[in-house]
Amino acid sequence: MATGGGWVLEVDIRKFFDHLDHGHLRDFLDRRVRDGVLRRAIDKWLKAGVLEAGCVTHPDTGTPQGGVISPLLANIYLHEVVDTWFETQIKPRLAGRATLIRYADDFVIAFTSEQDARRVLATLPKRLGRYGLSLHPDKTRLIDFRRPSFPGRGKPAGKWPRPETFDLLGFTHLWGLSRRGCWVVQRRTARDRLSRSLKAISRWCRYHRHKPIAWQHAGLVRKLKGHCAYYGITGNGQRLWLFRYSLLRIWHKWLSRRSQCAWLKWDAFHRLQLRYPMPAAIVVQSVYRQAAKP
Repeated sequence: MATGGGWVLEVDIRKFFDHLDHGHLRDFLDRRVRDGVLRRAIDKWLKAGVLEAGCVTHPDTGTPQGGVISPLLANIYLHEVVDTWFETQIKPRLAGRATLIRYADDFVIAFTSEQDARRVLATLPKRLGRYGLSLHPDKTRLIDFRRPSFPGRGKPAGKWPRPETFDLLGFTHLWGLSRRGCWVVQRRTARDRLSRSLKAISRWCRYHRHKPIAWQHAGLVRKLKGHCAYYGITGNGQRLWLFRYSLLRIWHKWLSRRSQCAWLKWDAFHRLQLRYPMPAAIVVQSVYRQAAKP
């Protein structure tokens, strides 16, 4: 936030992957893809249908959420619907500065002017409606994300109002104090993503609790490293530590349920960790590590 914060429009498109219009998508693809073989492959993929609960349906709109090509098609679709429109028609009419950050159907727009933010919020539903999309009324919101007043300036320390936060791509963005006492934008693992990841690990440990310990350990190590590879950024070390701590407790829980008499005492579990150590939850993308390199 080089501008010192501002007003953030957090946008949520209601059931985007269900309402993506195939006709508009084909028009957008005509502008970018000239290879007939590739176009036919995409058309076949859109018409392939979706298998749910043993029943195959062939919807006229949308793409299956979680499909390997869905994020790519979403980027092409919203690039024409949102990105190009914002850069060519909206930004030249704004009084202040604005930045759009988007991946697939998740995006936010940051403004330096509240008036600009409210004007775009009023215009965006009309733009999306032209392409068969709509905003979620509860999840789309305008956030006051300006830099907070520094503690001690007119307010007692610890009494200033808590700044608002917003979520993007699995991270909660918030204002926090650095070690030097300056306000900086921090990013932490969103609570719902952390909870979802731990539930998935619990299901995995429950299903594989009778597998050999070495096999379970290798799988959990890969999951921990994969989690840190995405969420391991500067300022998120505490949430990484919480994920690793919770992972070990879940593993201990399901090892203790391998049979009715298999309760694993913590002393024995700690000895097991000496033989099968769990790697530390490290910050993979650290600005301090990069700054220390010559």
